[in-house]
Amino acid sequence: MKIVFMGSPDFSVPVLDALVEAGHEVVCVYSQPPRAAGRGKKDRPTPVHARAEALGIEVRHPSSLKGAEAQAEFAALDADVAVAVAYGLILPQPVLDAPRHGCLNIHASLLPRWRGAAPIHRAIMAGDDKTGVCIMQMEAGLDTGPVLLRRETNIGADETTGSLHDRLSAMGAHAIVEALASLDDLVPEPQPENGVTYAEKIDKSEARVNWDRPAAEVSAHIRGLSPFPGAWCEMDGERIKLLGARVVDRQSGDPGKSLGPLLIACRDGAVTITRAQRPGKRAMEADEFLRGFEMPERVD
Repeated sequence: MKIVFMGSPDFSVPVLDALVEAGHEVVCVYSQPPRAAGRGKKDRPTPVHARAEALGIEVRHPSSLKGAEAQAEFAALDADVAVAVAYGLILPQPVLDAPRHGCLNIHASLLPRWRGAAPIHRAIMAGDDKTGVCIMQMEAGLDTGPVLLRRETNIGADETTGSLHDRLSAMGAHAIVEALASLDDLVPEPQPENGVTYAEKIDKSEARVNWDRPAAEVSAHIRGLSPFPGAWCEMDGERIKLLGARVVDRQSGDPGKSLGPLLIACRDGAVTITRAQRPGKRAMEADEFLRGFEMPERVD
């Protein structure tokens, strides 16, 4: 098929690769504009932009698709379908209508649960036991379109947003290739009105750990914010980023009390921190982190 691909972050790159490997003609890639990054604050293209250039595919990065000129340029590509995954711009109706088969979106949740910006983070933070990817026919609403195909996966007890991100990216790549191969046979399934939840963008103000919560919630909070932005607590006045956690039911104590090396009491049970990072240092597994580090009696 003749495809326009629309994506920006690392999550989208395996999808672009899968479309090319499946033999589809990706006629153009749309991505977010390059932004200043790094110490030199030089403009850096998105991961999708960089990958598309390496594949020899034309890249466009308009700041908006609301103008008539941008919409005409999109329509002139004469695509069979557009595939969008974590693109970052709203698609106006003329863009949605331009490809012969419309625009398909790969969304990293089991819609209608976790519509919106941060479905992977929110699924883990909420303690969900499963998630997945949906291939959705895009419409004007926020992740409201009918679902053409869905694939489920369990969320592991120790899973972080980082590990689940990578698994769902690969699942999405396989699912879109499967969907395109049988597009005429897929029946759009309207999303039910019951069960709608919204995955609000993660705010750094959420990152501080509240030990006066059940251990399962604390663990989910830490894992859901790993690796970015990273949950944190203070140990002897030093801000420590917590990047992995596991529930320990048979331990108890006052919330925030240190029960052992990186074992911290919660309101109900305790968690052991499996991965952590000190300021200015790299992230480390628990054993390495504890070398030369003395646990305080309490953490805040």
